Amino acid sequence: MIYKIRAILDDQTDVFRDIAISSESTLEDLHNSLSQAFGFDGIEMATFYGCDQEWNQGQEYPIVDLGFEDDTVLMRDTPISSILTTDHPKLIYIYDLLQMWTFFVELAAVENDESSIDLPQLLFSFGELPSEAPEKQFKSEKGSSEDDFYGDDDEFGDEFDDFSDYSDADYDDYH
Repeated sequence: MIYKIRAILDDQTDVFRDIAISSESTLEDLHNSLSQAFGFDGIEMATFYGCDQEWNQGQEYPIVDLGFEDDTVLMRDTPISSILTTDHPKLIYIYDLLQMWTFFVELAAVENDESSIDLPQLLFSFGELPSEAPEKQFKSEKGSSEDDFYGDDDEFGDEFDDFSDYSDADYDDYH
């Protein structure tokens, strides 16, 4: 089967690429295709995340095992068809974990493999990638304000409010 996939940059501008890839290819093959389609050099760390219909992040599929989790499933070990289906057509792709280039990847169509086109193949390119990755806004699910880092349920209460000025502290007492 041939998967036709659209990857859209998470930004206010319209930047996307459509590619065709074999359903038997791995996520690593998809990563290589996407990084090439967007003009990246392909040497940075990257990861995919499974997600639901509302793009909520799920299972991670990194390019390498960094040893943080015991049950890491790598891109190279994951056929695209095992996680990208018509019932679950969405993934989140992050290229360069320091710059955080973030893309919404969606299965647009599935076709029978009756043609003899070379895969993977860039089908369509729209928009120019900005010179820097768009800035991400990370928000707490609890909705705490920027001024109240620990939210409304700060377990310490107002106990430490007296320490806003350290000029009165006598550091000699702590030697």
